[in-house]
Amino acid sequence: MDSSLHEVWQAASGSPFIPTIGKDNQFLFAFILLVLGFGLSGAFALNRSLVSLPTLALPASLSLAIGVVYMFCAVGVYTKPPPNNMDAQDPPIFRAVASSTRLLYQLLKAINFTNKVHVEITAEGIRFSTDHARVMQGVAHWNKTLFTSYTTNIPTADDEDDAPPPSATFQLSLPALLETLQIFGAADAAARQARSDVDPYRSTNLRNYRSDAFSNQTLGMSNGTCSLSYSAEGDPFSIILEEGGVKTTCNLTTYVPEIPEDIPFDIEDLGFKIITQARWLLDALAELAPASPEKLIITASKAVPYLKLTSSGGALGSGGIDFSQGKDLLETFTVRKKKWSQSFKFDMVKAASEAMRIATKVSLRGDGQGVLSMQLLVEVGGEGGGVCFLDFRFVPYAERDDEETESGEGEEDGEEQGMEVDR
Repeated sequence: MDSSLHEVWQAASGSPFIPTIGKDNQFLFAFILLVLGFGLSGAFALNRSLVSLPTLALPASLSLAIGVVYMFCAVGVYTKPPPNNMDAQDPPIFRAVASSTRLLYQLLKAINFTNKVHVEITAEGIRFSTDHARVMQGVAHWNKTLFTSYTTNIPTADDEDDAPPPSATFQLSLPALLETLQIFGAADAAARQARSDVDPYRSTNLRNYRSDAFSNQTLGMSNGTCSLSYSAEGDPFSIILEEGGVKTTCNLTTYVPEIPEDIPFDIEDLGFKIITQARWLLDALAELAPASPEKLIITASKAVPYLKLTSSGGALGSGGIDFSQGKDLLETFTVRKKKWSQSFKFDMVKAASEAMRIATKVSLRGDGQGVLSMQLLVEVGGEGGGVCFLDFRFVPYAERDDEETESGEGEEDGEEQGMEVDR
């Protein structure tokens, strides 16, 4: 709307138009004019002459015309007033404002190994979960303390008393969400990609967790104010980024949630539990990565070495790293049985290296079925402080069938040899 027209509109609200005949009297006035007009029309029909034209026909026409206009004003215009769209619009299901997108982007980047991410909005925060072939799962949490403003209006079911807390669920494109959050940091991302193309070692080195001296992260520059909103079920997920007078609005398409089940992990049947520094685990994987191994064998035992990481199946050989100094390197160490050992796909565990870069501590747990749980603690700076958690779960290789098959083949060979000896 033009500014001059807007000023005229506001000025006109101070001096409203008052009709000569008020709203309450318009219907009666129109009815009298219509009755008078029909009466004069009937009299003119009975007495048609030139003398009756100005005395009967003309007054009848004016009475009917004016009466019809007032009847429309009394009945048609004021019966249904125009609805107020602002009052009729329901409040959005979710709305939040963050002063920076740096930490939000880092938490999501840590679980960036699939195209779709499952989003669950609750009153306590937002939960993002990704799944890869039901053998690897990553979960990132955006706690409401990360936002300067966080409001939800999630509809609840009135007939269920023992229902879980209400939540809004949908799926988003994870690459599109990450690209949106780093719009104002695209220069740093392009520079890192260019250096990775020139230096392949930089792109494959897991220790490459140091930022540049003039990056936005090092200089303390935020990526601007970020506003998130989700109006209703099926509507797009809206993200509004604003920095230095530049405002960008992105509407991401939401998809019907598949609601995948979490990888089962029996916390009551823990085989081992270890808490250590996340950087030490990242350095251990960095030492094993150059051999391009296929498997990573994690062994926890009560005796030295307390924790051992062994790589196998690589084109350049195998390797192993022992955490022998358990008291100095491992803050918490618990092994239920004498030894717990399982093998996992190395590339899946390596996918959690981005989470290890930003985390300070890592908790490794293994249950009786061999499922590995990796929980990383990320410290949140700023005025509010606090911590965030990243959860990963890995399903081990099913090697028991292979071992049984090998043992079965060995027994068959032994029987055949025994038969030959008897002969």
